[in-house]
Amino acid sequence: MQKVDLPIKRRYAEAVPVLTERHGYTNVMAVPRVEKIVLNMGVGEAREDSKVLEKASRDLANIALQRPVITKAKKSVSNFKIRAGMNVGLKVTLRRERMWAFLDKLVNVALPRVRDFRGISGNAFDGRGNYSLGLKEQLVFPEISYDQVDATRGMDITIVTTARTDEEAKSLLELLGMPFRK
Repeated sequence: MQKVDLPIKRRYAEAVPVLTERHGYTNVMAVPRVEKIVLNMGVGEAREDSKVLEKASRDLANIALQRPVITKAKKSVSNFKIRAGMNVGLKVTLRRERMWAFLDKLVNVALPRVRDFRGISGNAFDGRGNYSLGLKEQLVFPEISYDQVDATRGMDITIVTTARTDEEAKSLLELLGMPFRK
């Protein structure tokens, strides 16, 4: 993939001095950065129909611009009619240019298209500077056409940062343009 000058990447370059001053870093390498973004889509209906997994895979590949990996169940759960080794989901790990392109698309296009959007929660950090959010439908991304979708599926998005605390990670994501609730 060719290098593209994205506004969100420029925002990160502008955020480095602000973060250095705000958190008192002495070395520029100590400033937190976004390491990777992981997209995860659970497809439990795939146990009855294998075509569901193909359609979900196509949607996730269109969103992420990268082919997803099929995830398998680790344990058998009789209540969900799942045996160990069954295909139950899809995941994609984005790094470098694709990560920046996806983050730009998420912040500027997809999140504003969410119905009744008032900002994302600032409480979804894991204690180590990683942020997770869930989307209820994949239709908020412009690559997905409403006519081609057989069913709406949600997805989990995890933004992994090198920040040591949640406050540092929240500062980083705010400076990158993440619309947190006030």
